[in-house]
Amino acid sequence: MVVSRVSKLVVPTRPRMLGSLYNYVFGSHSVDAPKPYSTSNTVLALDVAELFHPRLSTIFQQLDAISPRFTVKGSSIRILLEPSEFYSTLKQKIATAKSRIFLSSLYVGKTQEELIECLADALSKNVELKVYVLTDALRGTREAPQLHCLALLLVSLVEKFGKHRVDVRMYHTPHLSGFKKNWAPKRVNEGFGLQHMKLYGFDDEIMLSGANLSEDYFTDRQDRYYLFQDKRLTDFYFQVQSAILSLSYQLLTTTKPKGFQNFRLSWPTSNKSCEPDLNLQRFISDLSFLLEPLLKQHSLGSFEEYTDTNDFDTIIYPVLQFTPLFKRDHDVSTEKPAVLRILSYLDSPKIRWWFTAGYFNMLPQIQERLLNGHAEGTVITASAKANSFYKSPGVSYYIPEAYLLIAKKFLELVKTRGKENLIKLYEWQNGIVNTVGGWSYHAKGVWVTVPDENEPSITIIGSSNFTKRAYTLDLEANAVVITKDADLKHRMRAEIENLMTHAHELTLDDFKPKAVENSNEEPRLDAQGNPIMPPTVYAVDEDRRISYGVHLALKLFGGKL
Repeated sequence: MVVSRVSKLVVPTRPRMLGSLYNYVFGSHSVDAPKPYSTSNTVLALDVAELFHPRLSTIFQQLDAISPRFTVKGSSIRILLEPSEFYSTLKQKIATAKSRIFLSSLYVGKTQEELIECLADALSKNVELKVYVLTDALRGTREAPQLHCLALLLVSLVEKFGKHRVDVRMYHTPHLSGFKKNWAPKRVNEGFGLQHMKLYGFDDEIMLSGANLSEDYFTDRQDRYYLFQDKRLTDFYFQVQSAILSLSYQLLTTTKPKGFQNFRLSWPTSNKSCEPDLNLQRFISDLSFLLEPLLKQHSLGSFEEYTDTNDFDTIIYPVLQFTPLFKRDHDVSTEKPAVLRILSYLDSPKIRWWFTAGYFNMLPQIQERLLNGHAEGTVITASAKANSFYKSPGVSYYIPEAYLLIAKKFLELVKTRGKENLIKLYEWQNGIVNTVGGWSYHAKGVWVTVPDENEPSITIIGSSNFTKRAYTLDLEANAVVITKDADLKHRMRAEIENLMTHAHELTLDDFKPKAVENSNEEPRLDAQGNPIMPPTVYAVDEDRRISYGVHLALKLFGGKL
């Protein structure tokens, strides 16, 4: 059956007759449960594992059971520190790519003409080059058809070079359709799930980041960026993006433009399943067969037996979270179990850890691991003045307050557990966002040392904010990096220090009322003519005030943050 439709809301809605026919023909057949897969990792010899550190042997065993393993040299990993460096590297890698460019992002800024021109120049100069782009359909078509949107920007590449050289796809969460989609406002409907991966691949190199492709991420929005120069690892992430491409709508041109909307979204017949709003049950069942082998294993033929331990000093485990695409009782996503296993390692006071998230709303299980451990820890989060929603119009005005409340509750738990001397919370602020010279903060990640070291041996890099939302609604792509390379450890510590440059400790005392001067009050005298001292007035600092409505909203909608 050929299914290729376009609706007035860009992403198709359910046609009753066609949907009923499809369900009748295909929906009544039972689908056997997919065969359980384990990773095809060869056993990492104990003596090799202990060269990293004896305490890491257990972590290697646990992660080997979860994710494919890639071994590299630490010197093949480049850590970028600044948004401008991220952007210049993107443009340089695009300009020199020979065969493929693949980009996964929540969105591309709708005014990023320079980036689009860079892609167009690369395609013009090299007829062998192909470009694959994956973004989110809800975010990418939010303004259509009345206003300019991301889809309109990207479709110009398709129009110029053809869909066989420029394959632009938009992922649409399968859990928003019909009444829910028509009822929910466009900004609200993104709360049902998004394509959140950030993968930037060029030939045999892959960059993992939390940054999207828009102006603020290129100039004054702090994030993290790791560039891996390894063909096998790049091929793996290309397979990941290709799998999601095959479950997404393709962006094409149209001969019947409507307002600004001279594009359409089509479901190719080559996709790996039917459209989810035609038969969600079948869509999810098909995905188990497609995604589970990808997440859990890769080709045995791509492995080498590393008998010479000098061949590598760094191990990478790609971990992915695709919860919305699996059955509830058969979620084989790999990020959450990997993160929890790493954090269970924090059982020694000789270990140090750092955790950061611009949107600070930890998954409760992650928070418990951090609070229950005996290791010294540092949490870095965005100040309200480094939150992109700071003083924004509408309901989003209160989002920075909500994150501030979460930070306060975290500090209260630290105090309750008696960990004030062990765990510190820092706010990151560099100027005031949305003002001249003001930055926002979007970095996310984890770093962990081995015992008796001050430089991390482990980091988690990628798109995840480590929230309930990340583990239930969105698509996430990350990597666990474990190294014994002294130079890479040093560069990882330098990355932390770069973030700490603009970080200041936040304590519960910051939320207490403080005495304020009332300079507007007229001086008063008693009967003897002596001045009467006005009563001391106490107030909470403006940047620490949390309204009662935010308390209620956090209880109701905290899982969406």
